Amino acid sequence: MIIMSTRRWALTGIGLAILLSLPLFLPNFWLVNIFGRALVYGIVALSLTFLAHYGGFVSLAQTMVAGVAGYAVAMMAPNAIPLGDVALPYALAIPLAVLAATVAGAVVGLIAVNTREIYLLMITLALAVGFSLFAQSNITWFNGYEGIRNVVGPEIFGRPFRTPMVFYYTALIVAALLYLLVLYVVRTPFGLVLQAIRDSNRRTAAIGFHVGLHRIAAFALAGFIAGWGGVLITFYNIGITPSSIGLWATVGVLIMAVIGGLGHPLGAFIGALIFALMDTFASSIIGHDRFNTLIGMVFLIIVLLSPDGVWGMGGRLAAALGRKDHNKITGSNTGSEEAR
Repeated sequence: MIIMSTRRWALTGIGLAILLSLPLFLPNFWLVNIFGRALVYGIVALSLTFLAHYGGFVSLAQTMVAGVAGYAVAMMAPNAIPLGDVALPYALAIPLAVLAATVAGAVVGLIAVNTREIYLLMITLALAVGFSLFAQSNITWFNGYEGIRNVVGPEIFGRPFRTPMVFYYTALIVAALLYLLVLYVVRTPFGLVLQAIRDSNRRTAAIGFHVGLHRIAAFALAGFIAGWGGVLITFYNIGITPSSIGLWATVGVLIMAVIGGLGHPLGAFIGALIFALMDTFASSIIGHDRFNTLIGMVFLIIVLLSPDGVWGMGGRLAAALGRKDHNKITGSNTGSEEAR
């Protein structure tokens, strides 16, 4: 059971109602390329936030794991170009692709089981870059530099997945379910042990828990989450190429998670939305050649002002406003008492 205060449930309901009503007044460009894109990339950032916040593992391999799912669904897609040897309906290809990402996540956890901090970063970065280069050089399975195209996704209730409203609502439902999954898991005994490992792995091992097994399971769960993101990103891009899982994509997901805030799963989606806005409009503000400079400047400003991202900044602002209201009420009561 997910335990939240009444106020937080109310805020969640309001936020969900706003997101559900967006197709009523937003043009398709904003619906698909800003909010829909933020949702699907936010899912990958969510997997990184889950590992970082609740496990203490900052993994740079989440884009690679999402890429495993993306390539798996592309190779099995019934209308892909080039068509794979095993073309399956999407109803089978999607679960198998997510399963492949879950296994890939577990393998990453197995490789990095005894590493932490900078060593974990280096190992996961090496895995991410290595997989991208492998996909680029492999023609037989991955079609090399060109990648696999025309992966348009399934029809849902008889309507093509590429229909803006179908894409947006599918991305929203998947993102909401995975977000609730994270909130549920961290309250289970497994999630509590994971947080204990984050605080002190030696103490957790001393009281009888298998630290390595829990770490591998955490990476597998993060792989499951990233896998759904990888599948939806492949449908969003109508295919997958090595560049979409390369170094810049890896850094991009890290930026989303950091500027949104690693302190809460919702920060992943906030960061993804900010990144989607900057990535879309920065070139029209500062020019195509230097738009990455503007993205970097915004990233630095947010990190300098709030090391825990926009989510942390919002939390401090809400706390300050709460104290201000409390002081007003207290002052008013005091004044009334004095008047009496």
